[in-house]
Amino acid sequence: MNALHPMLRQWPVAARDALQHALWSAAEIEAATGGIASHDFQAAGVEMDSRDVKPGDVFVALRGEAMDGHKFITQAFEKGAVAAIVDRPVDFPHVLVADTTAALHALAHAARDRAATVRIAITGSVGKTGVKEAIFACLDRASRGAAHRSVRSYNNHVGVPLSLARMPARAKFGVFEMGMNHAGEIAPLADHVRPHIALITTIAPAHIENLGSLEAIADEKAQIFTGLVPGGTAIIPADAEHADRLIAHAKAFGARVITFGRADGADVRLLDAIPAASGGALVTADMGDIRLCYTIAEPGEHWVLNSLGVMAAVRAAGGDLASAGLALAEMGGLKGRGARHTLNVPGGSALLIDESYNANPASMRATLKTLAATNAVRRIAVLGSMKELGDFAPAFHRQLAEPLAEAGVSHAILVGDEMRALAEELGKLPAAALGKPITFAHCGTPAEAIAALGQYGLAPGDAVLVKGSNSVGLGRLVTHFTDNAPAGTAAGG
Repeated sequence: MNALHPMLRQWPVAARDALQHALWSAAEIEAATGGIASHDFQAAGVEMDSRDVKPGDVFVALRGEAMDGHKFITQAFEKGAVAAIVDRPVDFPHVLVADTTAALHALAHAARDRAATVRIAITGSVGKTGVKEAIFACLDRASRGAAHRSVRSYNNHVGVPLSLARMPARAKFGVFEMGMNHAGEIAPLADHVRPHIALITTIAPAHIENLGSLEAIADEKAQIFTGLVPGGTAIIPADAEHADRLIAHAKAFGARVITFGRADGADVRLLDAIPAASGGALVTADMGDIRLCYTIAEPGEHWVLNSLGVMAAVRAAGGDLASAGLALAEMGGLKGRGARHTLNVPGGSALLIDESYNANPASMRATLKTLAATNAVRRIAVLGSMKELGDFAPAFHRQLAEPLAEAGVSHAILVGDEMRALAEELGKLPAAALGKPITFAHCGTPAEAIAALGQYGLAPGDAVLVKGSNSVGLGRLVTHFTDNAPAGTAAGG
């Protein structure tokens, strides 16, 4: 052992090694927020929901229109909080500030500015969370655990600053998702993060009820470029109908533009995608000066194209492409966003694909294509209403009849009022392949859908797709049928 000591003394030391391991100290929170700390402490995390507090967290008592976090301070400390950020004195260790929301923003900005972290922001109508998780997995593997990202779908005016405030000073990469429901919501989020890289997944009619047109949606998504640091990189889907519009926005803010997709002029261009037996694909891509060949675990054409954007972001961030390829090959499906579950059924097993978290016309079509490519004796689709489509809703729901038929769906269970339009359309649909029409049931609630699927019955070799807007509540159906599923799950899209 003694012979190793000189070598250990020569181990390279980086400036990041001098940074503390604790996320925040009382003094740092004071300096960031202008508050006054009642005690000295060190915090390992930041939380705004008392139910999610873990030992070592600092609890931010946010005040909203309907709820005041100060009412839950006792519960937060019972769960292990070391301190709270409050706007009034309390009988626990705390930092007293004038406004807790402003304090959270200040803490987020302090976290952003204290570290030499490459920040990546992601938005788009479809695939934000999956792409965020993929980029994180790629960079976390390459940096050996020095990447940070927003968890769940913390992508709004509270979730983004909270995710920033949780970013350790030692993080080398930070990956942040940004969502919106109305115009004017993306730019403030981009201003919080001030990303070095901003990626748009695609443009689709999600939230068209509030924005009115695809052009308006593209314009709002493009506001992510307003927060780019000088010389930052904009990554844009070359195949999108409004790609030129997005590129124009990016260039107006001085961004370096990288495009990805199938289009001939794409900077990261798909050359080939060979479906794998496991459901993923072997992808070959041209990045201009190099060609990449890598495997993705998630099935579906949309994930083939998403992976090109992921690789573009990893390279722009200075990450390792070989490590990224390994991460994509090992990445499994996310709960509600493509996780695949094996169900025990009489005589064998069936597959359930959980896409219950969100839905819009583009993601419905993409997921039905994935179902079509899934080996199955019967294909069953449990589809919930697509929300926030306004006056466009009946037409968009009716238009799902054709992709359902193309996917070879045997039986559809349609859930929600908006799905009535699709039920009417399926009633008029001519016989499908081999002369077998799509049978269907229209239900008002998840409970009715659970009963309908149970009555239809699952058999060995069945593949069941469950997809709908989160507010429909089809996650209850997934939970009902997976409670007794084996521990192992397969990768999803």
